[in-house]
Amino acid sequence: MKRERGFPPMSFIESIKTVLSKYAVFNGRARRSEYWWYALAVTIVTTILYAVLVAPSYGEYMSAILEASAAGAAPPAMPGALTAGYLIMSLINLALLLPGLGVMVRRLHDTGRSGFWVFFLLVPIVGPIMLIVWFATNGTPAPNQYGPDPKAAAQPAAA
Repeated sequence: MKRERGFPPMSFIESIKTVLSKYAVFNGRARRSEYWWYALAVTIVTTILYAVLVAPSYGEYMSAILEASAAGAAPPAMPGALTAGYLIMSLINLALLLPGLGVMVRRLHDTGRSGFWVFFLLVPIVGPIMLIVWFATNGTPAPNQYGPDPKAAAQPAAA
């Protein structure tokens, strides 16, 4: 694994703390490790919560729909556990929306791009692929119009 210009990447916990402490901050710059560790953490958390809160009830509900369909009956109402699971997942995703957008914008700033490029997510297929490429590229090594190099700020002062 290649190190980022000689500086160690942010740790998993440090990255999550940084992103959540900058809950709705859309200015400044974010290192690659800050973005990718946070993205991994959100993916893990939402996958586990989905598996615990939604998947078990969803399987039962789909079986009940198939049985009702085979019998020619009306489909059953969605069970309360499934509704609650979807509600909890929606609230968690809503709470993580602003920090996620913030770190995306700061990551784009690190590569010298405007934060408005985040709207490229709305372009099917090409948009998300381009953003992934940009999020994976190294940031500009010197200060840019969005602030100082976050790696230079992490480096200890020369004695």
